Amino acid sequence: MPALWEEACVPCRGDAEPLSADDLDRCLRELSDWTVVEEEGVRKLTRTFRFRNFRQALAFTNRVGELAEENNHHPRLCTEWGSVTVTWWTHSINDLHRNDCVMAARTDRVGAGG
Repeated sequence: MPALWEEACVPCRGDAEPLSADDLDRCLRELSDWTVVEEEGVRKLTRTFRFRNFRQALAFTNRVGELAEENNHHPRLCTEWGSVTVTWWTHSINDLHRNDCVMAARTDRVGAGG
């Protein structure tokens, strides 16, 4: 089985099944620094990346933005001095989908310079 970041993002419509708790647990084994939060009843994956300054944080934000555009799957990005918080969820189903885990894994690779 390929690594999570290598999986394809699949087009997701409003009738797609949310990620099961078991599948989410399996994904989180590869996403050790990500946490699941619930906002207004919607499960989301979130992680804060740390940087030495705003310029590095902004460059990371732009790389994640390009990744999102390439995959037509877009996170919430909160860029501050020295940090960027990335939050993934699937808007069309108001929940987590496997695509969110794939994109979180790809975000980790961007953060590691991959």
